[in-house]
Amino acid sequence: MNVLVIGGNRFMGVELVTRLLAQGHRVTLLNRGSLVDPFGAQVQRVLADRGTEAFDAALANARFDAVVDFALFDGAQAERLERVLSGKVGHLIAISTGQVYLVRPPRPAGLAREEDYHGPVLTEAPTADDFDNWKYGVDKRAMEDVLARGPVPYTTFRLPMVHGSRDFHGRLPGLFGRLVRGEPIPLRAPGQAVRHVFSGAVVDQVLASLARGPTQRAWNLAWDEPLTVAGLVERAARQLGVAPRIVEDENASRDDCFLNARWMSALDASAARRELGFVHPPSEVWLPQVFSAWLARL
Repeated sequence: MNVLVIGGNRFMGVELVTRLLAQGHRVTLLNRGSLVDPFGAQVQRVLADRGTEAFDAALANARFDAVVDFALFDGAQAERLERVLSGKVGHLIAISTGQVYLVRPPRPAGLAREEDYHGPVLTEAPTADDFDNWKYGVDKRAMEDVLARGPVPYTTFRLPMVHGSRDFHGRLPGLFGRLVRGEPIPLRAPGQAVRHVFSGAVVDQVLASLARGPTQRAWNLAWDEPLTVAGLVERAARQLGVAPRIVEDENASRDDCFLNARWMSALDASAARRELGFVHPPSEVWLPQVFSAWLARL
C-alpha cells in the first residue's frame, strides 16, 4: 500500500510510520520539516505548509492508496485537502478530538457518544480563558463537516487525551515526576470518570482501518476500563510503589489538574468496539510501557 502520512514526525505519527514500514508499505511524509524524523531513506518526504500553494503543488500529481492526517485542524484545511486529493486517494483517515462534544450546549451528560455530536454549537467561548479550547473544538467540527459532505472517501477518529511513550506534552511523565518528589496531586473531581486512550491502541485501529477501507463516519476511540481520575493517578503511583497524595481542589490550575480539566473529554467507544472490533489494552499493560519509556529518558 502507498500511504501518505501528514504530520508523522512526532508521537502517534512516528508510531504509525514505524508499523507501516515494518509491514512493507511505502510511506511518504508531508510536514513542514520543523522536526527531524527517525526514518532516514526508508520514507519519501514532502516539505510544505498546508496553508500555502506549495502544499497544492506538492500533491498535484500524487496518488495514494490512503492518507492519514494527524494535522487537520479546521474547515479551510479540510477543503484544501479535499480539493487537492479528490480522485487521487482511496481512503482519508483524519484524526479529530473529543472536544467536538464539549462545544455543544449543554455538554453531554456522562460519556460522550457519537450521536451527541449533532445539534447547536456554542457561538462564542464561555470566558476569555476558554477561547483556545472552544476554538479548537469548533474548528475540528468544521473539519469533520467538510469531510462528511466532500468527495473523498474517509474515516474520522475522535480522540480524548492520548497517553504514550512519545507524548511530547509530557503529561504522565510530569505526573511520575511529582509522585517521585512526593508532591500533592490536586484534582478538581477525583471521582470523575476518565476515558482517555493509549497511543498504541489508536495506531492499531488506524492500521485496521487502512485494511478495512473507508466507513464514511466518525468514531470515538477510548478505553472502556471504569477508571476514575483518582484511580488513574493511583495506578501511575503503583509503578513507583508509592501512595499518591491526592488533594481535592476545585480551584486547581489547568496544569496541576490536567487529568480532569474543564476541557477534558470522556468518550464512549462502544460503537467502535462493537462495529470495528476496537480493542483497548488494560492499564496494567499500557501504563508500564509509558513508565518504562519515562525511566529510559531520565
